[in-house]
Amino acid sequence: MLSDEVKERLRQRLEQVHEWPSVYMFKFILEPDTGRLEAVTALFPPEAELLRKYSTGGRYLSITVTEVMMSADDVVDRYDRASAIPGLIVL
Repeated sequence: MLSDEVKERLRQRLEQVHEWPSVYMFKFILEPDTGRLEAVTALFPPEAELLRKYSTGGRYLSITVTEVMMSADDVVDRYDRASAIPGLIVL
């Protein structure tokens, strides 16, 4: 889970660069694993656009999710929940 300090910095930064609601792009990197991949996709509703791209050697999977977010707090909450997934790199 993200610390309160990290969440507040992220929230402030998002408020500076976005007007809400806004289309927001989440990016993650992980080693391909069914359980981990399911945990990431479960963070997002079915209507979110989810793109998967494997690294050249297939060792890593990049996931880009585009979704309309209603507020900076919603984005921070999503990152906070994603941070609980072991082995997930949040970009």
